Amino acid sequence: MSDRYAKYNKLTFDYPADRVLRITFDRPESFNSVDAETHTQMTDMWIDIDRDPDINAVIVTGAGKAFSAGGDFSLIENMIGNSHEIMKTWKEARGLVYNIINCNKPIISAINGPAAGAGLVVGILADISIAGKKAKIVDGHPRLGVAAGDVAAIIWPLLISMAKAKYYLMTCKPVSGEEAERIGLVSMCVEDDELQKIALDTAVELANGSQSAIRWTKYSLNNWLRQAGPIFDASTALEMLGFMSEDVKEGVLSHREKRAPNFRKDCPL
Repeated sequence: MSDRYAKYNKLTFDYPADRVLRITFDRPESFNSVDAETHTQMTDMWIDIDRDPDINAVIVTGAGKAFSAGGDFSLIENMIGNSHEIMKTWKEARGLVYNIINCNKPIISAINGPAAGAGLVVGILADISIAGKKAKIVDGHPRLGVAAGDVAAIIWPLLISMAKAKYYLMTCKPVSGEEAERIGLVSMCVEDDELQKIALDTAVELANGSQSAIRWTKYSLNNWLRQAGPIFDASTALEMLGFMSEDVKEGVLSHREKRAPNFRKDCPL
């Protein structure tokens, strides 16, 4: 293992094939939830990957039964009413999305099981997203009491239409792997026991292709995302504003108590 990635100790890195880097969310006891340190490392690592001359393709997956359940309660609760932490997280959330978009290496996500929140950013924003049939994709921000931020506004409408994006993002309905493929949210859905092999085969194919052609194709296509930058910035800022509200307190409490939330029925906006 190159010392280049030794500092990213909250994630697991390995090389399953020549010039292929695999990154694994590795907290299976918490469905690979993302704490504050992991969030920072997820943001920063793409810069090193972009500069790594020994890597041509990247796979991202999760250990155990989940891809990633998103931000853990400690990360969320530390943000509530804390302007300093909110600003820090907003900066990182923007960096995470833009660093993935600007990373020159093609990224393949192997979505195994639940995928939400910060983990879903990588899963959906990957250049090729491959879901197992047991995948359960959900953007749960409104259920938590904050606006759908992270990567939702920049890419969900582009992938599945505005009508479907509004339905899934506003209701927080989960999407299975098969349904995600049907509506265009992921590149493909495969049998769960074939997921990792197909992801690796895809990465090897990309790693052995014309690197200039593949990287320039990615760069060109991602201009669709870059031109939506103001939409993304606004959505993420509004998500962060929600962490100053009473709704997010109720959202977190209802999750902890495993019950439906009881949000205020009025809103001045």
